[in-house]
Amino acid sequence: MTCASCVQSVESMLGAQQGVQEVVVNLATNSVRVRFDDAAVTPEVLRKAVQSIGYDLVIDVADDGLDDALAREQQQRIRSLRDRMIGALVLAVPVMILGMVFMHAAWARWVAWALTTPVVFVFGRDFFINAWKQARHRTANMDTLVALSTGMAYLFSAFNTVLPQMLEERGLTAHVYFEAAAVVIAFILLGKWLEERAKVGTSAAIRQLMGLRPDSVVRVEEDGAQQEVPLGDVAIGDLLLVRPGERIAVDGRVVDGSSFVDESALTGEPMPVERSAGMAVLAGSVNQKGSFRMRAEKVGATTLLGRIISTVRQAQGSKAPVQRLVDRVAAVFVPGVMVAALLTFLIWWSVGGPDASTHGLLAMVSVLVIACPCALGLATPTAIMAGVGRAAEMGILIKDAESLEKVRDLDAIVLDKTGTITEGRPRVVEMIGLEEVVDRMAVRAIEARSEHPLAQAVVAYLTNGKAAVPEVDHFESHPGMGVRATVNGHAWTIGSRRSLDERRVQVPMELVRSAAALERKGSTLVWVARDGQAVGAFAITDPVKEGAAEAVARLQDMGIAVSMQTGDGPRTAKAVAEAVGIPMHRSEALPADKAAYVRSLHGHGKVVAMVGDGINDSEAMAVADVAIAMGKGSDIAMEVAQMTLISPDLRALPRAIVLSRRTMRVVRQNLFWAFIYNVIGIPIAAGVLYPVNGFLLDPVFAGAAMALSSVSVVSNSLRLRWMRIA
Repeated sequence: MTCASCVQSVESMLGAQQGVQEVVVNLATNSVRVRFDDAAVTPEVLRKAVQSIGYDLVIDVADDGLDDALAREQQQRIRSLRDRMIGALVLAVPVMILGMVFMHAAWARWVAWALTTPVVFVFGRDFFINAWKQARHRTANMDTLVALSTGMAYLFSAFNTVLPQMLEERGLTAHVYFEAAAVVIAFILLGKWLEERAKVGTSAAIRQLMGLRPDSVVRVEEDGAQQEVPLGDVAIGDLLLVRPGERIAVDGRVVDGSSFVDESALTGEPMPVERSAGMAVLAGSVNQKGSFRMRAEKVGATTLLGRIISTVRQAQGSKAPVQRLVDRVAAVFVPGVMVAALLTFLIWWSVGGPDASTHGLLAMVSVLVIACPCALGLATPTAIMAGVGRAAEMGILIKDAESLEKVRDLDAIVLDKTGTITEGRPRVVEMIGLEEVVDRMAVRAIEARSEHPLAQAVVAYLTNGKAAVPEVDHFESHPGMGVRATVNGHAWTIGSRRSLDERRVQVPMELVRSAAALERKGSTLVWVARDGQAVGAFAITDPVKEGAAEAVARLQDMGIAVSMQTGDGPRTAKAVAEAVGIPMHRSEALPADKAAYVRSLHGHGKVVAMVGDGINDSEAMAVADVAIAMGKGSDIAMEVAQMTLISPDLRALPRAIVLSRRTMRVVRQNLFWAFIYNVIGIPIAAGVLYPVNGFLLDPVFAGAAMALSSVSVVSNSLRLRWMRIA
């Protein structure tokens, strides 16, 4: 594809196929994402539909090989453009010299004709082939404009070379413009070559992510033998050896050994983290000094790295809402330019004076050449690709272009506490009540059935000792409230004080006094009740993350209102909120309460983001304008989220907002220059300045301007890759 009109052609053709539900074409990557009913249409039918309008479709490529296939295709296209560009320039330069120095020599036009012919029909043949394909299907694109303009200049010049007397007998000068045809094609090929090379930079993030996966791993067999196998052969449950300096190939858990692991490529965190037996390790991270054995838990596309690659690829191929305006313009752009070029010639021919035909032809050629649908088509996708890729390098995973645009407009952010503001590694610091060992073991058995971080902290605290753990007869989980279970014939309730109050559980005064003292210190209380009577509680602390207060301050400096919603008690919520500088907080909030609060902010006209990491945050995340998940949280939260902060550092949140704002600023800059270039360039090419100062744009300079317009748009997008975002 060459321009925004190509995008429209492919989208409309695929969208017209039976069973196709959604089509998104990306000019910057020459790719298309199609959602379709495979009972109604097949990929082969889609390929034939695309081929019918002069393009082709690469399908049947395994997901892991897709990027390699696209990279090979891109490199081949760059080499082809380079070779054609060099050949065209070698011949076009002498043609230009002949036209400037020997313009009145009869022999010069014959030499220029001989040199221009291979430029037009060999090095520029693709413009004419593609234009013919488009014409057969009653469509037009940038190739149509180039073919028409250079073709007319070539034919007019050839006619005046062979039959100059036809014009001279009528008192006109038989000018030739071979240099216009040759140099325009050479400049456009140069521009396309520079554009393709620049586009490689916008997709660098995907290639870097793909490079984080090793080609092979060392698998430890059941008999202890070690065997090097391809990455594709690794299955869940395999035991793998990771040696110093090697990249970890899959997600898993350390079985034995320990080391420090560099996860910066995934999380953006520069400091290596210690990993020992029982701890999780991620594909794409680098083992540093020690060696260890790990058990594979996720492989291929299911690893965090695989999901990042898939999400980045999808986001880079998506369209921002602002692109809809471009699509509407692109649908009529090329036909409109052709009409403008024809009107230009007719106006010149009717009122242009003695050289009307010559000036009219030059102006028409210039209008066709200078119009640039390429810049319009590349303005948004190149910026989105560069922005999404830069975000991935910073440990920020963005789901699609629409989310990136929404983040720019945020003016309210709601933060969950546990795992978002705090480290998410809670530990029990004190237990009150629960004097009987049998009661403690009952609590341990119940909490072992829960995935909540506080429950896991209780289990870890009660793991010491050799007492028998009883069977749980009945278990119910109520997100935001706690759990209920039956053990040894007793009905147990474990959760917040609110959950006990709603079930009318009696709480002895001595427990209330002890709990209040612990809450004033910032501890979270997990209450335990047996048969309708509170028998104890666990005081749990979860340290505030380093940098959380700095992140909140930066968000507030950006004009964003920050609030906190938590299921913890009032004293704990107040202590954490004060520690990080959040003025508005709410305690004992159930999942429905968090969602209701987000809706209330919507009612006040706010654009709201919900930041969380757990199942109990997913309801509020679903109703927020932008759902942001902390990457160490639950898979459900990450599925709901439009943005995932892979790094646990909350300071990534203001960085993500800054990046979004800068990306959308680049999009607006690109669109402004693409539109203003055409709005100003086309009238100048048509000759509006000629009556004022006698200026008529030469097609050669029109071609140079057209080539540079696309390059400037892509280069502006590439600035995002090198911008410093603190």
